[in-house]
Amino acid sequence: MKNTTYEQIFNRLVKASYNGNLKQEIEAIQANGDATTQKYIYYAMGNGDPDKVVFQLDEDTSKAGHHPEASCLFDDIVRDMEGKVVIQDRNCAECGHFIDTCSYHNLIDKKEFIPLIDILKKREVPVFAIVAPAIIGQFGEKVTMGQLRSAFKHLGFFGMIEVALFADILSLKEALEFDRAVHTQDDFVLTSCCCPVWVGMVKRVYHTLIPHIMPSVSPMVACGRGIKRLHPDAKIVFIGPCIAKKAEAKEADIRDAVDAVLTFEEVKQIFNATGINPEEMEDIPSEHSSTGGRIYARIGGVSKAISDTLDQLRPHKPIKINAVQANGIQECKELLRSISNGEITANFYEGMGCKGGCVGGPKALLTPEIGAIHVNAYGLTANAPTPVNNPYVMELLNTLGIQDVDSLLEGESAQIFQRKF
Repeated sequence: MKNTTYEQIFNRLVKASYNGNLKQEIEAIQANGDATTQKYIYYAMGNGDPDKVVFQLDEDTSKAGHHPEASCLFDDIVRDMEGKVVIQDRNCAECGHFIDTCSYHNLIDKKEFIPLIDILKKREVPVFAIVAPAIIGQFGEKVTMGQLRSAFKHLGFFGMIEVALFADILSLKEALEFDRAVHTQDDFVLTSCCCPVWVGMVKRVYHTLIPHIMPSVSPMVACGRGIKRLHPDAKIVFIGPCIAKKAEAKEADIRDAVDAVLTFEEVKQIFNATGINPEEMEDIPSEHSSTGGRIYARIGGVSKAISDTLDQLRPHKPIKINAVQANGIQECKELLRSISNGEITANFYEGMGCKGGCVGGPKALLTPEIGAIHVNAYGLTANAPTPVNNPYVMELLNTLGIQDVDSLLEGESAQIFQRKF
């Protein structure tokens, strides 16, 4: 089994878990495996430091031609005195892109699904799949959100919620934050929505800009917290294209929101292992998000959603949103450096660590270009262009104890959407 991949072992363990013969399958894999196989099993089972996402399989990384450190824009992958590669936490933005650049496949991200399988099978605790806006089209060109909802229910999930609905809430909140913060041509803000790589860069490297970052959680965190307010015993599993979301879910001040993170790539493996084909599933429609919430998945989507929302909330505000986007890690780094040097060219800055936005995540199943086409098309099918026009948003806010839109900026009930940087 020397050539067996990490993904193949994960696939076998998932299938065995659902079939009730996990112990026997592990023994069979171990009987024909080597030391690397043992580590694959260990991390595929969700073991390892609970606060870490990426792990090295072999510390002896001094082999010629092995240069994962070259892929890190913040010089956070270094070599020690013995020539071994070390991943530092100093400036690491947890982007995960360097995993696939390692020619020796020595870096892997921990899987978080198998520990959930018993909970899903017993159905004693409600487990919700919350899906990133980038999911549309990833599992088949014609697969609907309703069919994906059926697929997750077949796996044992209680339900599936589109994070785009909570992106709508964050659009309202960040539009109000912009209105409160920007009063002159010299004022500017950085969005805190969506991308943990962008936020991580500000917090760890360009920390002088922290006063300008808007105090909002990401839509993932907002969704997890919102569901747990309504279902306190629920487990929340975020599903998206991003390894960095695994790290975000473990950050100390927001780790209450999400219990596990799966990538699109992992979900495809899970569907294959369990014989689930979303294209053959029943369509259970329940789409409540606006166009603005759905286009968060592609570059420029956050800026447009919040700008359109502001125009409706504060139509007479003299200063409109003038947005600039950074597309990919390199552009994020260059843009933040420019802002730090006083080169202010806009009043609203959006950064996406992956080129194309979330649709360009390292574990997406489509190219960013195709992913964006699906996201834009799905956005156009929404019944409301912005959250201001979306009756489901106000209904949800009222259910969460928030009586009106302006209360998103203050009050105890709105604290689930707040974050201090």
